[in-house]
Amino acid sequence: MIPAAVGYVRADSAQAAVAALGEHGDEAKLLAGGQSLIPLMRLRLARPSMLVDVGRADDLRGISIDGDAVSIGALTSHSDLEHSADLVAACPLLAHVASQVGDPAVRHRGTLGGSLAHADPASDLPAAVLALGGTLVATGSGGSREIAATDFFTGFLESALAVDEVLTGVRVPVSTGGWSYQKFNRRAQDWAIVGVAVAEGGAGVSLVNMGSTPLRASAVEAAVAGGAGAADAAAVAVDGTEPPSDNNADPAYREHLVRVLTERALVAAGA
Repeated sequence: MIPAAVGYVRADSAQAAVAALGEHGDEAKLLAGGQSLIPLMRLRLARPSMLVDVGRADDLRGISIDGDAVSIGALTSHSDLEHSADLVAACPLLAHVASQVGDPAVRHRGTLGGSLAHADPASDLPAAVLALGGTLVATGSGGSREIAATDFFTGFLESALAVDEVLTGVRVPVSTGGWSYQKFNRRAQDWAIVGVAVAEGGAGVSLVNMGSTPLRASAVEAAVAGGAGAADAAAVAVDGTEPPSDNNADPAYREHLVRVLTERALVAAGA
């Protein structure tokens, strides 16, 4: 389908994007890599009246390591995450998960901030940031604020961002302990039917496509902290989940998958 008519404005900085959102209100949408928004617009599931293109806002790009923290600009592409030697050394889980997103064309256009702001429970990178205990930085007309990843995803395709806020950056701790990302899909480029991200030997565990939002697997984390083995910890992976039913799987199948993948991920992470 052809998208509905829409206005267009280019914002060359984060502050210009905030100003544009303030001017056009909640009918405006930010356009970064366009890998999530454009398909929704083509299906007319999203019909913004104005697109605010931040693709040339260079102040929203980059990866830096400062002590025990990794700071990443929201417009940093999946490909940049995947191929950053600094990120591979400081946070290999995040670099690896970025390499599992779509195909090379998607990874060159798609951005970390766009993936997080889209808040799709079937997406890979939100789960990685959750497992790592990340923090998201939002900038709006009232200034900047930090949002814990655990508070950021509020519903299906919904986030804690206000209508005049731009996601400007992501911070995760340096994480070189045992990690793993296990994803089950029908084809290499498909969305995950179920996925599991494990950081720091099981201290952080998160689930893909097991509810209306990306989920932190707190029951698994508690079991690992209490000394449970991988199999016993994986047995409680379904606690607190509400797996969806679609053409790929019903809830019972997803519950089976998440137990299997969680055990595999914990073993691979050395839990």
